[in-house]
Amino acid sequence: MTRVGQGLDAHRFATRPGRPLVLGGVVVPGAAGLEGHSDADVATHALCDAILGAAGLGDLGRLFPDDDAAFEGVSSLTLLERCRGSASAAGYVASNADVTIVAQVPRLAGLLDEMARTLTGVLGAPVSVKATTTEGMGSIGRGEGIAASAVVLLEDAAR
Repeated sequence: MTRVGQGLDAHRFATRPGRPLVLGGVVVPGAAGLEGHSDADVATHALCDAILGAAGLGDLGRLFPDDDAAFEGVSSLTLLERCRGSASAAGYVASNADVTIVAQVPRLAGLLDEMARTLTGVLGAPVSVKATTTEGMGSIGRGEGIAASAVVLLEDAAR
């Protein structure tokens, strides 16, 4: 059986200085970080939700609640590993995934390949990563935060 999942996540920029911006498991140099309980990596969170949805396992907030101190500051790559493991335990393996980051700032073109390699390494399947802007429209266009969407294809592990 083949299953498709999609995920979406968004975070506002952090008000506290010094928080790093992490996207696709990569620290974006010189950029303000995002507000969140974990490292607030919207790209990886969207991918996690896509995996969980495709496997019928709920969502990121249900598995890793933001009021659980165990996940405070956790790397989203750790969450991705756990989501991949949960999908595997449910009998699924990822075939491929695609992530789109929506950000007016910072410019991400020079980091997209590294993000793709990082996510591919954790997921164990090809992940493509793209970025776009909102052409100045809405809260993201005003530079208030960053969003990401992801889609994943899971295959029956016994296949």
